[in-house]
Amino acid sequence: MAILDIQRRRLLHYGFVGLGAFFGSTLLPTSAMSTVLSLGTLGKLLSADKNGIRLPAGFTSRVIAHSGQMLFGYKWHAAPDGGATFATTDGGWIYVSNSELKNKTGGVGAVRFNAQGQLIDAYSILNHTDRNCAGGPTPWETWLSCEETDTGQVWECDPTGNKAACVRPALGTFRHEAVAVDHQNKQLYLTEDEPDGCLYRYTASTFTAAGHPSLNDGILEVADVVNGTTGLVRWLRVPDPQATTKATRRQVTGATHFDGGEGIWYHQGVIYFSTKGDNRVWAYHTRDHNLSILYNAAAYQQPVLTGVDNITGNAAGELLVAEDKGNMQIVAVTADKVVPVLQVVGHNGSEITGPALSPDGSRLYFSSQRGKTGLVEDGVTFEITGPF
Repeated sequence: MAILDIQRRRLLHYGFVGLGAFFGSTLLPTSAMSTVLSLGTLGKLLSADKNGIRLPAGFTSRVIAHSGQMLFGYKWHAAPDGGATFATTDGGWIYVSNSELKNKTGGVGAVRFNAQGQLIDAYSILNHTDRNCAGGPTPWETWLSCEETDTGQVWECDPTGNKAACVRPALGTFRHEAVAVDHQNKQLYLTEDEPDGCLYRYTASTFTAAGHPSLNDGILEVADVVNGTTGLVRWLRVPDPQATTKATRRQVTGATHFDGGEGIWYHQGVIYFSTKGDNRVWAYHTRDHNLSILYNAAAYQQPVLTGVDNITGNAAGELLVAEDKGNMQIVAVTADKVVPVLQVVGHNGSEITGPALSPDGSRLYFSSQRGKTGLVEDGVTFEITGPF
């Protein structure tokens, strides 16, 4: 694959350059989106296919792996959770997937595909960590894996597995859920899965030779929504990010608390994140420091989206939100609609985790964390092909 094409795919995957815009509290398309199919135009979900997935017409599914299955010498992990994809120099891509197992038996596994989408390798990129829940990709092509425990850390992982994973204590000690990188301002935003959790921001003090923010030297802050629930946000420094004497979320007077922070995603100057306790999706505008509510299930008599969890986005700037239980759906939040993209049937004791589009946007990866039985050892990882 030509170098320019690799660069184009990475811009599409990480920056969604020029393909979407956000105005006020509503996703709005631009004229550049005219050639991109909006997820809001998808038809109704059809009957479940052979893999138990309900999809719109024009989409197909395949099973990538079952927990416990041996793939190229790697046993696919139990409790698959957060994930992301990364382009490779041969035209293929890698999908990384956390394992949310407890007692230092968690970590991160990866599967690699060639340019034709064939599975060609599987391996571990992180071991012996605890409840690796979600995380987030970086523009410098690494995966940040988050531990969801009271003493949880963030681990930076090489998707290829060639470099050892490194813990990043500067990103704080708390029940980490997910992280997103603001590409323009080179800051990181992190969610906390607690009923009184905070929204955090990390600002590096130094940068690498390549211009990437150092994750070892910086300032951790919490959000304070000045007028209550929405509006202007100011950022207050966390005195002790390592929480040696007091939990980070309780260190700062005035910090705003969010009911169960979950997935988080960055797109063109906006940080989107979800909170499971009140079934909301939020939008924080980094330029004017304004927070608004993009989606609120309480506003609907029969909400399509409940159990909000992991978030990813497509090239049009539309959000794909996974449900933890709910109706076991991945739901699109578009400019004017909230519509199901798929539904997993017969996995009522499970949750959908790790949604991530391939670098070219043609395939969606995700897992049913506990499969049909509701047991962590029965997770299933899927691939959906279609016009995302």
